[in-house]
Amino acid sequence: MSKRLFGTNGVRGVVNEEMSVQLALDVGKAIGTFMGGKVAIATDTRTSAHMIKNAVSAGLMASGVEVLDLGMLPTPALQYYVKGSAVKGGVMITASHNPPEFNGIKCVDYDGTEMPRNKEEMIEAIYFNQSFAHKSWRMVGSMRPITGVGQTYITVVKRQVDYTAIEDAKLKVVLDCANGAGSATSPQLLESLGVKAITLNANPQGTFPGHESEPTPENLRDLVEMVKVTGADLGIAHDGDADRCIFVDDKGNYLYGDRSLAIVARYVVAEKGGGTVVTPVSTSSCLEDVVRSAGGDVIYTKVGSPVVARKMIEVKAIFGGEENGGLIFPEHQYCRDAAMTMAKVLEIIAKDGPLSRLAASIPGYALDKRKMHTPPGVKDQVVEELLMRFDGMRVDTTDGIKVYFDEGWALIRPSGTEPIFRIYSEARSDQAAKRIGDECEKALKEAVKECEGD
Repeated sequence: MSKRLFGTNGVRGVVNEEMSVQLALDVGKAIGTFMGGKVAIATDTRTSAHMIKNAVSAGLMASGVEVLDLGMLPTPALQYYVKGSAVKGGVMITASHNPPEFNGIKCVDYDGTEMPRNKEEMIEAIYFNQSFAHKSWRMVGSMRPITGVGQTYITVVKRQVDYTAIEDAKLKVVLDCANGAGSATSPQLLESLGVKAITLNANPQGTFPGHESEPTPENLRDLVEMVKVTGADLGIAHDGDADRCIFVDDKGNYLYGDRSLAIVARYVVAEKGGGTVVTPVSTSSCLEDVVRSAGGDVIYTKVGSPVVARKMIEVKAIFGGEENGGLIFPEHQYCRDAAMTMAKVLEIIAKDGPLSRLAASIPGYALDKRKMHTPPGVKDQVVEELLMRFDGMRVDTTDGIKVYFDEGWALIRPSGTEPIFRIYSEARSDQAAKRIGDECEKALKEAVKECEGD
């Protein structure tokens, strides 16, 4: 299909610009035409949440769908409800980590996983062809509220961990909800686990006054400082829709998501006595180092949590996730879940000691990131040209081209939504990572020039 509606995480745009009421209404019609039956809907805390939700719901009802309004919830809470209910799917109104002027429409499949690309393409076909299922006045859908979903979600997460060990450890944490959807559930979950929680930005507020909702080091300065001042055992941060979780250790050090991913993966593999962990090709080598040392195996996928989740189902993996703080626990559900991640890390700290010591035991790597704009329509040719330029070297073409060097590796990957290539280079030192990045950027420029000449 030449036209594309869904990006890597739903349909997103600035409210009343790209993300208009008309767009939301028509997307709702397309989703309703595709799903039919009953569809659950929820929102994060953005100021435009009700506007976009009501427009999408009107489209759903116009196509004959019964809409179940779950209110304001984390995305994984909606996903858990969909998985356990007789609904055809779900719709989450969120733009996740984007600034507050954005909003988005994200589809959830009937099993609670993120909608796979092939089904998104079917919805896109309905949308672009305007082939909506317009129902007569007797057959239009209805809308009713569903309450208590957040409390059920909290209870289920608690049951997935050793809550007695957590309670006995008498942990103190600082929790930053980013004024997002985690405000509805995470403070209560910590209370139920017997954890003393100092909260930051835990009031739902769609303008995100505390900081922007992406849990970057720059945005979590207050969290880092509060951990130091209060002597907390750790800091916990969510993004806007609470499907990702980032940590600050007991010494006030920000932990990048690859390190928390590795800490949890090692623990789960040891707990299970082996097993398979699934992660994208962009993930740091530190994950494979610790998983293999614990007796497990790693399978790599394309970038994207839906791809990771479906590969986990296929291979019966015991754990999976991305380096951005999006961790997937199959016993719970096949999607990223910040509350579940938070609870599991608390269990690990309660049993195995302070987070700073756990983090220090993970092998360290340096990462060099860069991107390069390319002409539209040449991505496939550029990848083929790169393969020729790196002929004779070990390469992985799971997603773009991953090239292995003596000092490390580099992933040269075309964006799925923009005319750019991203280059991720990893090595033991900053200098080595930069050298690999320089070599790959040079090869990419030459490949693009060659393809433009064609």
